[in-house]
Amino acid sequence: ELMDVQPSDQVLEIGCGPGAGAELICGKLESGKLFAIDRSESGVDRTKRRNQKYVDAGRLVVRQIDLATLRVPVKRLNKVFAFNVNLFWVRRCDDEIALLHERVVPGGAVYFFYEAGRPELVPNIVKKTSEALLRGGFRVSVVEQKAPAVIGIIGRR
Repeated sequence: ELMDVQPSDQVLEIGCGPGAGAELICGKLESGKLFAIDRSESGVDRTKRRNQKYVDAGRLVVRQIDLATLRVPVKRLNKVFAFNVNLFWVRRCDDEIALLHERVVPGGAVYFFYEAGRPELVPNIVKKTSEALLRGGFRVSVVEQKAPAVIGIIGRR
């Protein structure tokens, strides 16, 4: 809901895992497309199996690749999202954030969501992820949802 996916959006999912996010997003797309990536072969396979109808319809492309080496087939993205992807808070990720800033259209956004099941980690996740987005030229806001406990760090271009 927070992402407000529109039927014509061009969306990138980082770390598609079991494909639940892809299923929710693709269900809202008509002329738009979701490009989902994961470093693991099993994540890619699970996403494809779960969402075969969207792959067949041309609304979903799934690739096994690391964000750092990504070449997005869509020149401009409206939205980028990731759920529980540690990259953005465990190490410097300036190159990856720069790639996202280059590919997201003005007015577009990146959404990094984290389960807040371990409250002691939340301040560090928010701080590090926000700093990475700010360094990359994004305007940052943080959203907290109580049930289930999820933190959203949003970078707007």
